[in-house]
Amino acid sequence: MYKILVLEDDELFASTVEDFLSDEGFEVDIAFDGEECLELNFKKNYDLYIFDINVPKINGLELLEHLRTSGDDTPSIFLTSYKDKDTLQTAFLNGCDDYLKKPADLDELLLRIKALLKRNKKQFDIIKLSNTLTYNPLNKRVYKNKIDLNLPVKVLELMELFVENKGEIVTKEMIISKLWSTSQEYSEGSIRVYINQLKKLFDKDTILNIKGVGYKIEF
Repeated sequence: MYKILVLEDDELFASTVEDFLSDEGFEVDIAFDGEECLELNFKKNYDLYIFDINVPKINGLELLEHLRTSGDDTPSIFLTSYKDKDTLQTAFLNGCDDYLKKPADLDELLLRIKALLKRNKKQFDIIKLSNTLTYNPLNKRVYKNKIDLNLPVKVLELMELFVENKGEIVTKEMIISKLWSTSQEYSEGSIRVYINQLKKLFDKDTILNIKGVGYKIEF
């Protein structure tokens, strides 16, 4: 399931958003201030950010600017009570992709989340990988003849990366960014292990090595 990090200091509203998005199949983490949000971001990779602006310690505008400066391009939505054009302009200049004014309609929020994820190659429909293999992008599971193969988490994350970049080169840097958070160490050997686990599922030439660059999947 897609992972969403919510920065919101109103505990009741945060709980409402968490319950709503969890019911829609998303994995949701809540941070009540900017520092806590940074700590969660350091430990885990997310598919989407939903940030309030006026929060303690590090406000949402400064936080997103920091993340963008550090190379984090995770899609983001500001969910805020601010309505003045200067604040909204700053939000977009700092790297936000969309915003929704409070009080927010959660059904509209869901539509914006799905639209933004789709623009960033995230998919919601079952994907046919071969005559026997399918991939469910919502629960991130691979099935063979409708039987769950119970692949390891990082192999499934790698599958998602290949599916999102079908026919394009997936670089080693992209794999590292996808599979490991900032706080985690990786090894070249582990990358090869996960690649080989995926290769075993397909015909010989489905996942190609692009020497010195990365890999490409064709299905």
